[in-house]
Amino acid sequence: MNPISEALVAGLIVVGGLFVLLGSIGLARLPDLMTRLHGPTKATTLGVGALLLASAIFFSSQDAGHISLHELAIVFFLFLSAPVTAHLIAKAALHRGQAKHFHDRLRNDGDGVEDGTASSSRSPRRR
Repeated sequence: MNPISEALVAGLIVVGGLFVLLGSIGLARLPDLMTRLHGPTKATTLGVGALLLASAIFFSSQDAGHISLHELAIVFFLFLSAPVTAHLIAKAALHRGQAKHFHDRLRNDGDGVEDGTASSSRSPRRR
């Protein structure tokens, strides 16, 4: 394995590990369901994708020019299924009423006030 491939694999492992850590912290620390969906679907997906890409590069360089397609198939499936799963979880939470705070924000046009007037710290939205 040449030094450029080793550096690329090492960099992808570090970046992937940091994204997975960031997504896991976000899952544990964010307050409600809708914001917690961003941790696993955004950061963790990128982290696992980087780790699998590092694995594909490493094993492709070990096998005298053979391209490792197993990891690339997993990355493709992960990038395809993670957003769909997050969307279905969000729709189910809205349907069951578990995301009331988020639903209220959408209904109030994002200003956070029930009567439709803007708060004093924010100017009203232009339409």
